Amino acid sequence: MLHKFETGGGTLRLWQQRGESYEHVLMKALGYAMHVGEFPGLEVERSVGLRYKPDLIALGPDGECDLWGECGLVTVRKTIWLAKHSGAKRVTLFKINYGVEQLAEQLRAAIEPKYREGRRLRVVNFVSDIKDLTASRQIAKVSADWYTETII
Repeated sequence: MLHKFETGGGTLRLWQQRGESYEHVLMKALGYAMHVGEFPGLEVERSVGLRYKPDLIALGPDGECDLWGECGLVTVRKTIWLAKHSGAKRVTLFKINYGVEQLAEQLRAAIEPKYREGRRLRVVNFVSDIKDLTASRQIAKVSADWYTETII
């Protein structure tokens, strides 16, 4: 199913794959809307030739990964791999109404500080009613009261 979102970067068309939840698609749209201003080349689900394919990816002019975004269920093991091997300057996990405190503790215990330096790893946790807040699919800006941000 095709979903169209109006964001600060224009119209974003995202396919909801079989078995994929609408919430997962919505998190990609929200993450895109949050970051497209900072990373104009931001792309959704572009393969970068690594073990994992990011939900969101922004490559800099030098070809280096400026932002790697993962939406929804992401294992601690995968997050550790991303922190160590993706080369991303920033890794962001996007969640909806999630118990971030426990996840943050797990990640801090599992990922060495050198891989988390400079606010590199973070979790953006959207409020429980984010579907209602974005029902129009008009997401020109992600309001600060729609999420919390936790630095790992």
